Amino acid sequence: MVSERYPDLKATANFRDLQAQLEGTENRIAVERGRFNEAVQAYNTAQKRFPAVFFASMFGHTPRPYFTATAGADRPPEVKFDFGQPATAKP
Repeated sequence: MVSERYPDLKATANFRDLQAQLEGTENRIAVERGRFNEAVQAYNTAQKRFPAVFFASMFGHTPRPYFTATAGADRPPEVKFDFGQPATAKP
């Protein structure tokens, strides 16, 4: 009877951990963007209420813009795992 033993590779578990960490980071960023926009909305709304509408303009308070991502920010960064290979430029 012949049996083969394959090495117990830990790389797949580490890769899954990395994916989970990246996903968690993306989720935390999305949550904080939402909280920022909620705070801006509350600030802008408070400025337009009576009597703050009179004082806000006197003291130079202006409405704040909401968070908007830059172009291309919707794509995740590219992660490369070919440590032994030289970097090649993409066309």
